Amino acid sequence: MGGPKKEKKMLGKILRWIAVGLIIAVVLASAAYLWDMNRAYERIQGKSAVIPSPYGDIEYTEGGSGPPVLVIHGSGGGYDQGELVVEAVLGDQFHWIAPSRFGYLRSTFNEGATFDDQAHAYAYLLDQLGIEEAAVVAISHGGPSALLLAVLHPERVSSLALISAGVASIDATDQAHVHAQVQANRQGEMLVTIYRYDPLYWTATNLFKKQFMELLGANETVIAELSPQQREMAEEIIDYMNPASPRAAGAAFDNKAAMPNERIASITAPTLIVHATDDTLQLYHNAQFAAATIPGSTLVSFDRGGHLLMIVEQPTISTAVQKHILDHMSG
Repeated sequence: MGGPKKEKKMLGKILRWIAVGLIIAVVLASAAYLWDMNRAYERIQGKSAVIPSPYGDIEYTEGGSGPPVLVIHGSGGGYDQGELVVEAVLGDQFHWIAPSRFGYLRSTFNEGATFDDQAHAYAYLLDQLGIEEAAVVAISHGGPSALLLAVLHPERVSSLALISAGVASIDATDQAHVHAQVQANRQGEMLVTIYRYDPLYWTATNLFKKQFMELLGANETVIAELSPQQREMAEEIIDYMNPASPRAAGAAFDNKAAMPNERIASITAPTLIVHATDDTLQLYHNAQFAAATIPGSTLVSFDRGGHLLMIVEQPTISTAVQKHILDHMSG
């Protein structure tokens, strides 16, 4: 007697508790999101300088002492990602300059801009800082504009180091690469979408961190084999892409701007190319093309590391890049 009523009452109580639990979860998640966003926006405020130029405002930071090195960040970055590259690769023996590329943070994106324009903007920045010549270190999608700086302003580049960098469009007739490039393009488009909205980026990187690392070009094996220190570095890079929305215009620009392709054949700067064969975001054909096209370039390949190569092989890459810069200093 009274069984169905009791069960109905119990079900109502369970549903109420579920609703309360969901409300608490939403409140806690919202609080965590607001905390992280406030911290992220505070982190990028008041640290950088901005100069006007014919190409729009150029944001940058600089530090250190010694030979000058221009550090070019990848997609989803900004001067702050450039600073992480400095920390991982350069150490404290160089005067580093880390600009935010077009559409990132406080650097202007003008409709119709090209990677050529970005290269000219680097030269303008060096002019304003009184630097005649600098080594250039570029990571990921910082590659195209760094390469074009060496093409268009060869006298400004003492050496060039490319880490997991984009270089060339895929050859549509090369069926062996087409499928992989189509997948890489999909990953790039998904990243552009995620970067548009701070809540979407925060949710993706907090609830689906492993999947996000895969989007960034690392396969399951690379992710599983990260040491605690390497994982911490990877998570710091991901966290430093917060806030994402002030970088959205730059990420969209990266995804559609024309690559340097065969133009890099005119580069005279000593060039070091570092790439992993299992990179699923910037495919290894970029490194092969660069090595085959840039006269006298050196290719250092790794069988594993994906697009997290700078993290996975950090000591080796740091040593190689620093030696490359110092070996080719003018004077």
